[in-house]
Amino acid sequence: MILAGILTGCVGYKVGPVSGVVAGDKSVQVVPFLNQTLQPRLTEAVTQQLRKELQRDGTFTLATRDSGDIVVNGTLTRYDRRELSFSSDDVLTVRDYRLTIVAQVIVRERSNGEVLFDGPVNGVTMIRVGSDLASAERQALPLLARDLARNITDLLTDGTW
Repeated sequence: MILAGILTGCVGYKVGPVSGVVAGDKSVQVVPFLNQTLQPRLTEAVTQQLRKELQRDGTFTLATRDSGDIVVNGTLTRYDRRELSFSSDDVLTVRDYRLTIVAQVIVRERSNGEVLFDGPVNGVTMIRVGSDLASAERQALPLLARDLARNITDLLTDGTW
């Protein structure tokens, strides 16, 4: 009885990419994103994390030396810092912030120039501020870039473009 439940529960499970793409069949080239925000060093962090996420996922081969079948580029359009919580001793002192980054991402098929995806993608993380807000933001930058990269990678691998 238990075995029947386990077997029927796994009927819809599929190994590998769910988008129908054969893993490693296509290559992706990541063009460094443009930074239109006032926050420095975002371009390098986002590009590096996106390449890492694509390699980790394995659906696509990362084109590092040659041109890829699919080209991903984008523009970082917004970087926000919003207050989440305040100190219990002083309601004007912020304790936690929510950082958000928004990128306008364009995914193109190299062979025919067809746009596969063109839209905004967000990345979010939270930081706890100690005595130095700038240091806390600098330390959170890789986490913010990783969340954006994961969301872009999810669009590429699971998206129905």
